[in-house]
Amino acid sequence: MLNIVLLEPEIPANTGNIGRTCVATGSRLHLIEPLGFRLDEKSLRRAGMDYWKDLDVTTYINYEDFLEKNPGAKLYMATTKAEKMYTQIRYEPDCYIMFGKESAGIPEEILVRHREDCVRIPMIGGIRSLNLGNSAAVILYEALRQNRFSGMETAGSLHRLEWEP
Repeated sequence: MLNIVLLEPEIPANTGNIGRTCVATGSRLHLIEPLGFRLDEKSLRRAGMDYWKDLDVTTYINYEDFLEKNPGAKLYMATTKAEKMYTQIRYEPDCYIMFGKESAGIPEEILVRHREDCVRIPMIGGIRSLNLGNSAAVILYEALRQNRFSGMETAGSLHRLEWEP
């Protein structure tokens, strides 16, 4: 099971959307405080729709608490400061993919300790970053693809409707 980690998220709608993506993919969501909202906020529930109740979510009081409660976790960090693209990593089935808060990303003092595990999504020059929910979906789905979408429905079907003119 893959894990998405949000370090100090600020916008409830982004967290709600990411929560919904986690439910749809069977991934866990980890929220590291302080949060820029309360977990019972209406906008958070709206973005996560009726899926929020099905979400496997854990909160931590700070980054150190997260590390202490997840010893040995393979952690990748999404940042515009990374040298490697997110497609250049081999994601383990139980890895953790961390994203920083919307206004500042992951603090550089954390990134420098994990330089080899930092990944970026390519963008044209002059663009600061993608939306947090979009970034999480892009990298999560690459990790899922690499793990052959294990446990997921990978094919749909169309139902032909017969009608008379």
